[in-house]
Formats: sequence, C-alpha cells, structure tokens
Amino acid sequence: MDLLILGGTAFLGPEIVDAATRRGWKLTLFNRGKTRAELFPDLEKIRGDRDPSKGEGLKELEAAIAKGRRWDGVIDTSGYRPQDVRASAELLKKAARQYCFISTISVYESMAVPNADESAPVAKLEKPEEQKLSNETYGALKACCEAEAAKVFGERCSNLRPGLIVGPGDPTDRFTYWPVRVARGGRVLVPGPKEPRKALTTFVDVRDCAEFAVRCIADGHGGTFNVTGPAGPLTFDEMVDACKACTSASVEFVPVAEEFLAAQQVAPWMGLPLWLPEDPQFAGAGNISRAKALAAGCTFRPLADTVRDTLAWWAKEPRSKDEWGKKPGQPGLSDAREKEILAAWEARAR
Repeated sequence: MDLLILGGTAFLGPEIVDAATRRGWKLTLFNRGKTRAELFPDLEKIRGDRDPSKGEGLKELEAAIAKGRRWDGVIDTSGYRPQDVRASAELLKKAARQYCFISTISVYESMAVPNADESAPVAKLEKPEEQKLSNETYGALKACCEAEAAKVFGERCSNLRPGLIVGPGDPTDRFTYWPVRVARGGRVLVPGPKEPRKALTTFVDVRDCAEFAVRCIADGHGGTFNVTGPAGPLTFDEMVDACKACTSASVEFVPVAEEFLAAQQVAPWMGLPLWLPEDPQFAGAGNISRAKALAAGCTFRPLADTVRDTLAWWAKEPRSKDEWGKKPGQPGLSDAREKEILAAWEARAR
C-alpha cells in the first residue's frame, strides 16, 4: 500500500513509519522539514505547511497530485486547526482512499461519566471564530478538526481519539516521570488517601497507537475510535506498582492526602503527573470505553513493556536526570521539592 503521513517526524510519526514499513508499504511524508529533518532519508518527502497561508503552504502537495500522485491512505498527525484540516482533506479527497485523523480524548465535553463511548458529547468553542490553539481550546479545536475530516471523506474517514500517548520518545515526560522516579528509588511521594485509591488512569503506548492507525488504513475501518489503554481497568496504585516491579531499586511509596497536596500547591496532572483528584467531575477520566477499538483489532502491550522501554530510552537521554518541575510546563516534582513536601506532611502527622 501507498501511505501519506502529514507530519511523520515527531514522537508518533516515526512509530507510524515503522509500523507501515514492517508491512512493506511505500511511504510519503508531508511536512515543513523543521523537526528532525534528518530522519528517513530514503523516504519520499514533500515540503510545505499545513496552513495554506504560510510559506508555500500546500502548493508542492497540490503539484504532486496534479501530476497523478495517489495514495491508499493518509494519516494526519499534525492537524490542530479545523481550517488546516479542511484544506488538506479537500485537496486529498480524490487522491486518497482513506483519511485517518489523530485526535484526542480531550474532545469530550465532560469526563464525569464512567465508561463513556464515542457517542458522548464533544466540546464546543465558546467563540467559534477564535481559532487560537491553547490549553482551553485544544479539545474543542480537535473536535472541529474531526468534523472537517469526516465532512470531506465521510465513511472513508477514521477519527482516532488517543488518551495520553506515552512511551519511548515522549516529549511531555508526564508518564515518564513515574518510571524514572521509581527507578531512582527511595521514598516516593504518591497521592493518598491511606486506603487504596480507586480512581483509574489511562494512556496508550505510542507504538500501539501507531499500529492501530496503520491497521485502520489496512482494513478500511471508518468511524471514530477511543484509542487508550490498557485493555482493562488500571488504578494509579497499580501503575506505580508496575513501575516498581520493573526496577531493582529499593522503593517506599509514601501516600500524601490530596487535600494536603492541594494546600502545598501541587497541581493535579502536571504537578504530580497523571494524578487527578477523586472528584465526580473526573469519574470517567481514566475509564473510557475502548470496546469499539478492541473490536476493530486494536491491541495494547503489557504495561511492563512500556515501563522498561521508557526507562531504556531515558537512560540514553542527554537531559538532566532531575529537572522535573523546574521549568515552565515541565511536569513532576524536583527531588528537593518532593523532600520538602514529605517533611511537611510528616511534621503535620507528628
């Protein structure tokens, strides 16, 4: 098969290239050539910008199509604004059999309903005319992008909604924090209360997400799919226990009450990665139905594989091994901050 990837060189993209290459497919990458441009020197590359108003925009892609270039499928890893997705989809609707758009579970209007499926309401922009990407507009803009892709390709469109994408190469470090921190050993701060937390967590290994995107093209799966693992329920405690099982370090988990973490200004999700308070508004955040994706052949590798491979990748990273929480947007707690909170928590108990 002949596959076009819009993007292809950042995190998820190379894994899609790898998954398609294992099947013996021919690949073309369309991107600006600014992110890891040295990758895949043997692949066909078309340069341009998703935004038709920037630089040469889609002109080179349009020229290739005018000369008769065709693809069995397109996987769009880099669409964030509906007008950009609309432009590429319209251009490709007669040049590609299928369009697979990588979206996100952040499209959902609410995370309060456990086991919600793909029919759950999606977020809407408060100001539809405002297309600026931000933390507040990200989910709603992705929902608009899905709609644009589906409008053009109809049943030939696959909209994939991954959860947090994790594993080797993850630039966000949100999941990575836990394997790395646990492998360092010692007393590890985790969210309380003392009783086992029942809140579930969800994420997908980047390689599993890539494989399912390629499978959708191979098998012609149209429609919308929640692509977030693992295959069964996973609590936060089970997640950190899995990290502990993959290291020989001596580890003691120290549960700290959520109320105390809030008083210490530890922010959910980023301040302590993947942590969400046990609150009704988050009741469905880690418990989203993936039944449709599983039925279509999506598979999720064992968590231990993701933990071990993440640690192996991190060991080769040139970055500082204790930079957590020290830079704007950097998740996690620095070693000093973690010790400070634990000391305050134990002083309060005394």
